Amino acid sequence: MKLKLSALLLAASFSLSAQAQTEIQWWHSMGGALGEWVNDLAKDFNASQKEYKVVPTFKGSYPESMTAAIAAHRAGNAPHILQVFEVGTATMMASKGAIVPVGEVMKKANVTFDPNAYVPAVAGYYTAPNGQMLSFPFNSSTTVFHYNKDAFKAAGLDPEKPPRTWPEVALAAAKLKASGHKCPFTTSWVTWTQLESFSAWHNTEFASKGNGMRGLDARLTFNSPLHVRHIENLANMAKQGLFVYKGRDGVADNVFVSGECAMFTGSSAVYGNVKRNAKFQGGLSTLPYYPDVAGAPQNTVIGGASLWVMSGKKPEEYKGVAQFFAFLSRPEEAAKSHQRTGYLPLTKASYEMTEKSGFYKQNPGTDVSVEQMIRKTTDKSRGIRLGSMVQIRTIIYEELEPVWAGNRGAKEALDNAVKRGNDLLERFEKANKS
Repeated sequence: MKLKLSALLLAASFSLSAQAQTEIQWWHSMGGALGEWVNDLAKDFNASQKEYKVVPTFKGSYPESMTAAIAAHRAGNAPHILQVFEVGTATMMASKGAIVPVGEVMKKANVTFDPNAYVPAVAGYYTAPNGQMLSFPFNSSTTVFHYNKDAFKAAGLDPEKPPRTWPEVALAAAKLKASGHKCPFTTSWVTWTQLESFSAWHNTEFASKGNGMRGLDARLTFNSPLHVRHIENLANMAKQGLFVYKGRDGVADNVFVSGECAMFTGSSAVYGNVKRNAKFQGGLSTLPYYPDVAGAPQNTVIGGASLWVMSGKKPEEYKGVAQFFAFLSRPEEAAKSHQRTGYLPLTKASYEMTEKSGFYKQNPGTDVSVEQMIRKTTDKSRGIRLGSMVQIRTIIYEELEPVWAGNRGAKEALDNAVKRGNDLLERFEKANKS
């Protein structure tokens, strides 16, 4: 009987300790190798303490997870933490009742939080005009140029001299095609790489009001002569089989990693996938530019995502969120994540730690994203913060896809996209003016 009683007491104590652990729900959009990284982060944090348990859940693509979270918030069962891609920032900022600024979460939990510790170009994008950081800059990337060094060698190109300018990309593509490559150049995230980052890299506005940074009355301007010229050049490359359009968003990532396409513009975070899964030696370089454009190259804009804290949770749960963010910010943790994924270093300390470790020298090109982002920014290149940006990107895809197919002119497509996008911006301004 005594044995039975002690066994029951022991089981009860285990049950109480399990119940005492506060669960933190984290919805994210990381699949494949990056999904494993996210799961490892949660596992490491959970093992580092006993009070909180972070539960990561994959909720589909960035637009899908954002839609799911909005529906969950309305139903009263939103997650504690939501990963939102950078173009959703203006929408999240306007959703005041749905979110709690990260600065406020950290302060109430009495967790040391210094926004100045984070890489300025990253932190600045997620900071309100009053200086308060709104979301946690978790996985920030930027656009870079990836290339297949083995394919370069086979085409008689120098694998240590990637093309730096768009005319050089066209010449390299012609040589790759002549050597038998069916897909010399492709790109993922066409709107981000070929219009948004392209604009900042050439110190040219994508939209007025500093690309929306200075007000809701911003309007799209990416139908300038420079933008038209670039899209026309890509259309000509498509006609000649030098540029092959593979689809929207990140569809082309795997097409490059598989070796099907030899050159590729996309996220710096594709580095982790190339390193792990590619059967060739990958190379990294800066985004190409037009050498005759004054002020180019300038700096690229932020991509990736940040972590937003949803409203309506218990104080104890917010303490867990704050502890998790503090864990992710530790220099050794942030450095490990940067080196594993190709995302930008989260903090200055993690960048310095990575540099001192010799990682950049051992892995040439891995500092390209950092170098592109820490250049001096201008009002035209700080970033793009526009309402309805998810829908605007869809409009751009719809207008440009006939261009790649040879059925529409570049100017007509960009004029249409600007007009349709501006209609959305006007509606967003009216709805959020107060």
